[in-house]
Amino acid sequence: MLDIKWIRENPEALDEALAKRGAEPLAQSLIALDEKRRSAVQKVQDLQSRRNAASKEIGAAMAQKNSELAERLKAEVAEMKVSLPAAEEEDRQLTSELNDALARIANVPLDDVPVGKDEHDNVIARTVGEKPRWNHPPKEHFEIGEALGYMDFERAAKLSGSRFTVLTGPLARLERALGQFMIDLHTTEHGYSEVSSPLMVRDEAVFGTAQLPKFAEDLFRTTDGRWLIPTAEVTLTNLVSGEILDQEKLPLRFTALTPSFRSEAGSAGRDTRGMLRQHQFWKCELVSITDAESSIAEHERMTACAEEVLKRLGLHFRTMTLCTGDMGFGSRKTYDIEVWLPGQNAYREISSCSVCGDFQARRMNARYRGKDDKSTKFVHTLNGSGTAVGRCLIAVLENYLNEDGSVAIPDALLPYMGGLTKIERAA
Repeated sequence: MLDIKWIRENPEALDEALAKRGAEPLAQSLIALDEKRRSAVQKVQDLQSRRNAASKEIGAAMAQKNSELAERLKAEVAEMKVSLPAAEEEDRQLTSELNDALARIANVPLDDVPVGKDEHDNVIARTVGEKPRWNHPPKEHFEIGEALGYMDFERAAKLSGSRFTVLTGPLARLERALGQFMIDLHTTEHGYSEVSSPLMVRDEAVFGTAQLPKFAEDLFRTTDGRWLIPTAEVTLTNLVSGEILDQEKLPLRFTALTPSFRSEAGSAGRDTRGMLRQHQFWKCELVSITDAESSIAEHERMTACAEEVLKRLGLHFRTMTLCTGDMGFGSRKTYDIEVWLPGQNAYREISSCSVCGDFQARRMNARYRGKDDKSTKFVHTLNGSGTAVGRCLIAVLENYLNEDGSVAIPDALLPYMGGLTKIERAA
């Protein structure tokens, strides 16, 4: 959420940022709404002040036996018993209206983010590794998995409908191995603390990370009003909601390997075959909580941690700087890591790492204080995939396909595969 004080002081900067994202200008309407709210606040304060003063004046008038003045003042106080609640209600309504408007405004991009309309305007930051070269034709992951006999979409549909997958035998183990490899790498070498957190959260948590109110249709909700997490970013970031942290203890770095749940409401007709876009999938999430001065450097560090997963697996990828029109709602700058999928002959996103500034912290009221500081500041938050396990499984299947249809196990995963060095067709 943006600071209304900053908007009042920098209306042109807000409208320029919104224009970069392809949105209409809002500064003047927000300032006008804030003026109404501030007038309502002042009205409440004036009425309260006058009520308190009139109450004292009644006592003084009665002490002076000035009954006429006392009665007039009593009538005034009685009138304020009606007008004050009405003014307080107007204040609450205008405050709620302003907060709701602010909650629906996207974050302000950093100055070095490329301006563009959509994914076609993203910029390659770097390319790592080379595309595999074979004598045999590439295949898509679902062709490979079904031919091996360990990937079943029909049974998944029988259980749950579309956009679900059943993995069995060595493919199920490979999925588990990938998740364990990622969480081990980030905790033992990258300095992240592993967290096991709930998969269902309250409204406040998804509001804090900016999925609510604008993106409710992308989420699944339980019958008792909780939300299934679309990513562990929600729980890991909200670990510090409502807290004041010591600056000396920052950055905090959290990681979790969890299922994620997404309705894919805007993806009708896209990636309907296979397991590229699922309602339920495993993901290793990275979250950092930093001070204002460290967040940009932490963004580069986090992205490097996610890239290291693919380097260790020997997968070719490129890292893209997203343009303003393709960036997430809460992000100030985002790197997408796109892995090469030979079967699709295309790069596909496998990780997205974003720096959010204090955008989420304002929604969560998460702050920090320096050792000698009297006042507090909002923390800066960052999140990234380290990486999406299902998409990593797809990449391994397509990049490690052998001519005979078997799939070799990357060296980094061998300690997790119980002696298995390749996956062959089920007997």
